[in-house]
Amino acid sequence: MRNAALTLGVIGGIIGMIVGFFSYGYTEFIEWFGEVPDIAEQVDNVQLIRVVSLLSPLLAIAGGAMARSRAMAGGVLMILSAAGMYYGFGFGVFTMFPIAMCGLGGILAIAAKQPDSV
Repeated sequence: MRNAALTLGVIGGIIGMIVGFFSYGYTEFIEWFGEVPDIAEQVDNVQLIRVVSLLSPLLAIAGGAMARSRAMAGGVLMILSAAGMYYGFGFGVFTMFPIAMCGLGGILAIAAKQPDSV
């Protein structure tokens, strides 16, 4: 289970990083060039999107990396990452996989009581 948590956390973090790059870039683009009514408008809370774009993928990758040695801490980090992505980005077509992967990885890491057999 720890190997599965590691894999899900790292892959979820990488996909979350891609979503984060585009979200952060979108807020910068709108701030730089201005809004186009009904086409491209700035988000309500720019700082929230920027913080979540950086921290959530970072927590997912760190949690996945910790899942083999410190499963409880890694699982908590991955669940925090999934909650952050859900809160910041919402649940949609581009966020459903990183949220689900990080959440499932966190649950598997917390549920892993014994080390994986080699």
